[in-house]
Amino acid sequence: MMVKRIITILSTIILVGGIAVIGAAGLTAHESAIEQGREYLPEAQKDWQARSSEYSAVGKKIKAGEFLGTIEIPSIKRIANIFEGTSEAELSRGVGHYTQSVMPGVTDNSVISGHRDTVFSKLGKVKIGSRIVVTVESGRYIYQVKRIRIVSKDDRTVIVPTEEATLTLSTCYPFVFIGNAPKRYIVLASLEAAKLEKL
Repeated sequence: MMVKRIITILSTIILVGGIAVIGAAGLTAHESAIEQGREYLPEAQKDWQARSSEYSAVGKKIKAGEFLGTIEIPSIKRIANIFEGTSEAELSRGVGHYTQSVMPGVTDNSVISGHRDTVFSKLGKVKIGSRIVVTVESGRYIYQVKRIRIVSKDDRTVIVPTEEATLTLSTCYPFVFIGNAPKRYIVLASLEAAKLEKL
């Protein structure tokens, strides 16, 4: 009887402990997802004075969460929808366009962020010279990858203004990491061609 009782008590302790561990892991994953949405471009919004994308290239006022178009990266066979804003609400649906950056196709730096474990999970396989196609209301824009960087999550140079039409893709790094990723994986591409056709 005593042995059975001890076994029952130990089984209960192990079961409760297991549930607690699973719950903690789930909470960590949830916090990590929130962190990805909030910390892609920390502090930079306070300092950058470039044009806002409040109005698109065709004069249409843009609201947070609004569907803007699509981004296609043929080399990794990835197509994703683009939404205005980089909060978790947008990033859970596709990729997010940083609201303080210009629209794709416009001269300056257009910044797009996505989750490392979903839409941008294979971003690390993109090579210099690869093409990225962005289709928005004002037209279809083809970019060519010129540079790849790995920076601190606090790096403010990611969204600085540029003299040419630039597309900057940002995601958390390392791609496989438990908790809040300490770095960002950055892909920089320059506008190669534009076809002005309606989305």
